[in-house]
Parts: sequence; C-alpha cells; structure tokens
Amino acid sequence: MLSYLRGPALALLCLFLFVCYAPAQDSTPPHARPKIGLALSGGGARGLAHIGVLQWMEENHIPADYIAGTSMGGLIGAMYATGMSPDEMGQFVEHIDWDETLLSEPSYAELSVRRKEDRRAYQIGAPLGLKHGLSGPNGFNPGHGVALLFDRVAYPYSPVGSFDELPIPFRCVATNMLDGTAVVLSSGSLGQALRATMAIPGIFTPVEIDGKILADGGLVENIPSRVAREMKADIVIAVDVGTPLGGREQLRSIGGVLTQTISVMTIDNDRRALREADLVIAPDLGKYTNVDYYNAAELIRLGYEGAAHKAAVLRPFAVSDAQWQQYLQRREARKRKPQATIDLLEISGVDDSDRRRLEKNLKGLLHQPVNSQKLDSRLTEITGQGRFDSLGYEGFTRDGKSGLRIIGHEKTYGPPFIDLAVDVNGTGVGNTNFSAGMRVTFMDVRGHGGEWRNDLTLGAVARAATEFYQPIKSSRFFVAPYAFATKVARNAYADGDRIALFRDRRAGGGLDVGFTPNDRSEIRAGYQLYNGDLAALIGETGLPRSRGTSGLFRVRFTFDGQDSPVVPSRGVRLEANLSHVLQSPGTTQSIDQLEVQSSSFFPLSAKGSLFTGASFGTTFSRDAGPFQVFTLGGPFRLGAYLPDEFLGNHYGYLSLGYRRELFRLPAPLGKKVYWGGWYEAGSAFDDPSSFTVRGSMNLGMITETILGPISLAGSVSPSGKTRINFSIGRIF
Repeated sequence: MLSYLRGPALALLCLFLFVCYAPAQDSTPPHARPKIGLALSGGGARGLAHIGVLQWMEENHIPADYIAGTSMGGLIGAMYATGMSPDEMGQFVEHIDWDETLLSEPSYAELSVRRKEDRRAYQIGAPLGLKHGLSGPNGFNPGHGVALLFDRVAYPYSPVGSFDELPIPFRCVATNMLDGTAVVLSSGSLGQALRATMAIPGIFTPVEIDGKILADGGLVENIPSRVAREMKADIVIAVDVGTPLGGREQLRSIGGVLTQTISVMTIDNDRRALREADLVIAPDLGKYTNVDYYNAAELIRLGYEGAAHKAAVLRPFAVSDAQWQQYLQRREARKRKPQATIDLLEISGVDDSDRRRLEKNLKGLLHQPVNSQKLDSRLTEITGQGRFDSLGYEGFTRDGKSGLRIIGHEKTYGPPFIDLAVDVNGTGVGNTNFSAGMRVTFMDVRGHGGEWRNDLTLGAVARAATEFYQPIKSSRFFVAPYAFATKVARNAYADGDRIALFRDRRAGGGLDVGFTPNDRSEIRAGYQLYNGDLAALIGETGLPRSRGTSGLFRVRFTFDGQDSPVVPSRGVRLEANLSHVLQSPGTTQSIDQLEVQSSSFFPLSAKGSLFTGASFGTTFSRDAGPFQVFTLGGPFRLGAYLPDEFLGNHYGYLSLGYRRELFRLPAPLGKKVYWGGWYEAGSAFDDPSSFTVRGSMNLGMITETILGPISLAGSVSPSGKTRINFSIGRIF
C-alpha cells in the first residue's frame, strides 16, 4: 500500500506509475489510462470529509470510474455517482437541518394535533406498543428524515435496473443481520440501498431487501476496497475517515467506551481493506466525531487538505484537459432528469385500508412535476399522525407513463401504542409530589382514522380517562365522546401560610364535536357533566363541604405553532376556553367564564430566544363556584409563591424572559441543556378593589433527557419571598 512507503521507494513507485499510466499526448484514447475506483469508508459526520477529497480530485483532473461506499461513504459516493458536483454536494449537506433530519420521529412542528398532545403530556422518550405483547421498535430511529434525503438523491435514477447505469457505476455495502455476511448492493432501489448501508444497529431500523435484514455495512466492511477492485478498477484509492483508536482519555466516559469498542471490533477488517487498496487517503479530522454534522464546512476543508497531502502520489493519475472534458461529457450524458409529470400513483408496503387512505391524501400529486420539498413535507405530515415509522418514494414507468411509488413502513410494535410519563415537582424534600402515568392509544378502531385513547395516572394526581375520537367520513370534522375520574389535593392559604388541604374529586363525561383545520390547531365544542366533591382533609377553613353535579357547555380553541413541547426556540401557542356553566355547587345561577393562555418564542440567535407569556381569566359579572375559581401561583405562574396560592373570580398574568442553549448531552442520555431568566407579574382577585400585582424574578436551568425535562429554578419576589422549584418529567 502506497501510504506505507517512504523515501526513495515511494519516489520510484510514483515514477513507475507515471511512466506506465500518464498519457503521452492529448489524443491518447481514454481506455489507455488505468480505471480508478474509489472506496469511501463509513464514519458518520466525519464522512463529510469525502466531499473535500472529491473536490481536490476534480480540481486536479483525477477521474473516478467506479465508486464503492459504506455507510456515510455510501451516501456521499451515491451523490457523486448520480452526477452532483462536490460544490453542489457541499451546499446540499450544509443546508440540512441535521437536528430535525436525525429525529426519531417527525419534528414536533410536523406532528398532528393529537400527537402534539401526546408529546406535551407524556414526555418519556421510549416508544412502546402492544401489537406483539409489550415491545418497542427494533431501532431507536426509523430514519424517516434521513431516508427522504436518500430518496431525493436517488429519485431521478429510480427506473435504472443496475447501479452500473448511473453516471459513475456505484456499489454500497450492508450487513446481513441474519448471518453476519457482507451484502454488496448493486441494483434495485437506490434509496433503499442507501438506507440499508447507513442503518446503524440499535440506532436506525434495519431494512429488509430480498428477504435479508440489512444494517450498516461498517460492521463487516467499513472500507470497501475489495468491492471497488471487483468492479474492475485497476487502481483502488481508499479514503478512510473512520474514528481512530483513542487513548486513556477516550475511555473516561460511556460514549467513549462505546465508540472505542466499535473501533476495536472493526479494526482487523479495516487494516485488511487498507492493505487491499493501492493508495490510502486518511484526512486528519482531529477532534471531530461521527456526530459533528454541523461542522460540515470544516470537515470538507480537512478532507480537501487530506487529499492535497497525497498530491505527489495522486497527480500521476491526472488526465489531460482534453481527456478530462471527455470524461465530464460522458458522465453528463448519463445523467437523468426527474420525470416531467406524474401520471400514476402506487402505494406499497401497507394494507388495503392504509393504501386507500394514502391514495386519497396524495392524489393531488398527480399530473404535475414532483416537488421534492412539497412531497417531503406531505409525507412527513402523514408520518406525524403516528401510524407509520416512515414513508419514502421512488419513480417507476408503466406503459409509457411516469409513476410515483410511495413506500410505507408500518410500525412493527403497534398499534396499540403506549406513552409514558413521570411527574415529580416541588419546592423541597417536605413538599414534593410524585405521579406516574401512561396513555394507551388504539388506532383505526372503526376505520377512517378513529382513535380510542385511555389515560391512567397514579400518585399525587390520580386520573383515569378515556376518549373515542372519530373523524366524520375521513374529513377534518370529528366527534369525541369521553369520560373521566380525577382526584387531586388542593391547598388553602392565608397570608402565605397553608391552613388546610382539600380533596378534590370529580367524575363525569361529555361529548365534543370539532374541526381540525390543520396540524397546528383544533376547535371543539360540547357539553360536559360531572359530579364533584370538595372536602377538607387537613385543617379547617370554615367553608362547608361542596359536592354535587356540574353541567356546562364549552368551546375550546387550541393553536400550537411552536417547535418543541419542552423548550421551544420559536413559535406561538394559544389556548382559549369559553364556558357557560348551567349549574354547579356553590353557584346560585348560571355563569360564563373565559380563559386565554399563550406563550411566544422569538429566536435572537442560533442558540438564544426571547419568550413571553400572557394569560387571563374572567367570570365576567358573576361569582365563580369552588369548582370554577381561578388560581395563580407556582412555577411559571409566579414562581416565588406557592402553587395555587391566590384565588379569584378573575386573574391576569404576564412574563418576559430569555433562554439560551448551553450544550448538548450525549445522544443516549438526552438532547440539550438550557439556562433561562424571566420576570413575572400577575394577580388573582374577586373585584377590582382587591387587585394587587405581585412579581417574581426567576433564574433556572432545563435539561432535556430521555425521562422528559428536568428543571430547577430559583425565584424571588420584590417583597423578599424566595423559593426553589424543581421538576422531573415535565416543566412544572
């Protein structure tokens, strides 16, 4: 292998190659030069350095006649093999929102209204189902976002029978998880092949092709030198961007140990592959890891420099200007353009009911060119409804007509689906509440998108609820009968001191009718009837026990345009409730109530956002009963005061703050850590004469973990009240 030669031996070999292969004049026929095969290794984000290597080779007129790639090397190799220039490839990867693309499901903003409700209420990141007993997916990430990138690259070449028909013949390597052998993918769906070569076990869901369960090829052949040689390459240039073995410092963390373990397991195969290559380019990528996708520009630069360091042994393979132009012309002549219009639509990988539903949702794509951004958005929107792991696409031709095939991948573990949550919150060891809950959702109970949702929560908050949600004839209108039973503790205060503890029990149900205009908003109207019992458990307030039946008409509007259920960076959320209470214990006549709650986030930089909160409630000119009274106090409701410390027929609340991302957690543990500071002001009162504004200055941290957010905040009021609030599982 040339990279292992030094001094005079290297110089003599370079001279030999130059004499044997360098053209004597521009008229030398193309077949006289050696055929060059590239073997591009896997390496996650480090694989973006391949683009820099290709850029240097193009600038120096070194052609690639064959390309073999594994994992990220497969993706970069496929982009180049389908005719993209290194500059186009660089722009492509630098404009990818990697956080969103690598999510285990569509981003929060792309979820349906009901899935948004699930993520807000149940924030443990552990998808479970009951389809085959209690089980989870066979990969943490089904790869929907990544697969759409592959489909966009592969779409113009969907009709090809062999990857030899690409502008540059191409192969990629995957691992057959059934027998542990390497599988060289050379034909079929290019998009599916790319999914397979990058399906890291345990991270991405494996891909089934021709009865084989395929995963990341890096397990068995991370540097595909052998494959490039078998493509009849005379000279094999291997580009190695894998993570080298680290020292003792690498083994000081779980992530470091796992990374080192994978490197140790594959090191013998890598060494063999490097010996099989004629020349090795191994860019020095320094500190960059396989998850540093947002450093694409720097990784590309380092790849370029890595190739430049090998200039002495690479330049003998350069061709003349005339030959280079001939090479480019042949490559350009083999490029394919996307189909002009789509006349046929085909759905595969799903049952008949899902096929009919998808055909109805996607029929608007017919008789027009494919807009990849619009198609990606539509498929992601459907995936966000929760039924599918992922949806992909490819082209086909039948009877002279162009068609679009949608490939569905149903979740293997559900429905029914299970969402889990824990809720720990308090202001100290002696004032801590704990609850744990689960939501079980049955889908397509009666077809047409019907859902049966069941909640059970135990602990400081006890709740059982069920709702049957049924769209009307596959439209955006729906009906939703429901029932519930709850038991919570409510405190009573006097001058900031707790004087009693109440038990608040309610059981009842209702019927809503509604309309879902889009995936960000919902309107509901209905009637609710419940029996309530409010009784003192500890202490006395002089108030009589309240129990009886409450009946009310209500209208609710919800709009959620934020990009996260935990710590948004942008967007607005608004919820408005209007109720007409016909009867309720403690009231002598009907009352009307209106409550509006909103929060808004405005990005100021890539990591920082300004946020505001505003809410108010009013009983208009009447007095609220004990089951309708508004409360104020507690985290994000005046944090320096106790939860629900203030009661009234009316209330108002405002907040203004700033939050900033500090750093990212290792992928298995969570996402990001933030700090924030905010000021709050508000009041709860029965009439304007008792209106007293109270304030709270707050400073805290929030960490997104697999158990949900962990929050810790300190608060102080203008009068000197202080409080430390914490929560696990949701933001207070």
